[in-house]
Amino acid sequence: MNGLRYIGLDVHQETISAAVLDRAGKLIMQSVFATRAAAILDFLDGIKGTLHVTFEEGIHSAWLYDLLQRRVARVVVCDPRKNKLLKSGNKGDLIDARKLAELLRINSLSPVYHGEMSSLEVQHRTRYTMLTEDTTRVMNRLKAVFRSQAIACPGRKLFRPDQRDSFVAQLATPGLRQRAESLYRELDALHPLRLRAKREMLAECRKHPAMKWLRSVPFLGKVRTAVLIGRVQTPHRFRTKRHCGLALQTHDSAEYRVVHGQLQRKSRPAQVRGLNWNHNHELKSLFKSAATMAAFRKGIFREFYSGLLAKGMRPEMARLTLARKIAAITLKIWKEGETFNAEHVKTQAA
Repeated sequence: MNGLRYIGLDVHQETISAAVLDRAGKLIMQSVFATRAAAILDFLDGIKGTLHVTFEEGIHSAWLYDLLQRRVARVVVCDPRKNKLLKSGNKGDLIDARKLAELLRINSLSPVYHGEMSSLEVQHRTRYTMLTEDTTRVMNRLKAVFRSQAIACPGRKLFRPDQRDSFVAQLATPGLRQRAESLYRELDALHPLRLRAKREMLAECRKHPAMKWLRSVPFLGKVRTAVLIGRVQTPHRFRTKRHCGLALQTHDSAEYRVVHGQLQRKSRPAQVRGLNWNHNHELKSLFKSAATMAAFRKGIFREFYSGLLAKGMRPEMARLTLARKIAAITLKIWKEGETFNAEHVKTQAA
């Protein structure tokens, strides 16, 4: 145990600042080196003992995790939003590295999951969603050009190649026409890129054994399943369904009172304050879009949704409950390696 070394890394694009503490919290060394694999490994080779390393989640974190996790005893990628100690007192690269090492030593870091192997290939393929967002952004900008001139453009007719000239001709000035044509060219460039990225993503995710289990869940589909695999990687990172990012956050106060000398808890339910703050926005969108589709199409999930409405639940809360139910079922069948069964949909709260 005396050979334990706690290493904090403050990672930047060009350099990494490092601080090394011993088990008692004494600073052993500090160093600054280039953000290069060879420089990092040379630094670690010069430190004797059992190495525990930490750094904050960021653009380099997946690469750095894969580089270190087989070479040191423990790697902790921590959540920067919860490192309050780094915001107090003086701030600097070496100071931040030392604070990270100290937080690691006292076990006060909130880790961000990266898994035993971070499945970078699957993660990169699911960046297809970024191209989808870029395409949607260009389409919205294109519609905004015509709407600013009070030109009606409902639906997707505006984007059809055989209708573009007629729409552009309605614009009053050459500047507006040039702007619309530039957006059309941008849209034409994004479309084949998005289709190719989608094919590559689906081809990569077909290799994953969970694909057949998750595809059996109604309304997940191929694309949602692929994105789910790329983002989650393994269901065992979540101990229960309430840790998968769609748990409700409750608020309560003055829960207990004294009645006839006896301590009693009030019977009123805790007030719901929406989803927990650290939920994954992409997974939230994935399950809520699946729930929206399931709520209005025939199937077991629609029956579940209708039952919630019959109990007096508001439609938006019923859809959220259905999304949480789908997420819970997905987590269960993925962990157990089984296909979807209608018996999974029960009347208990999701």
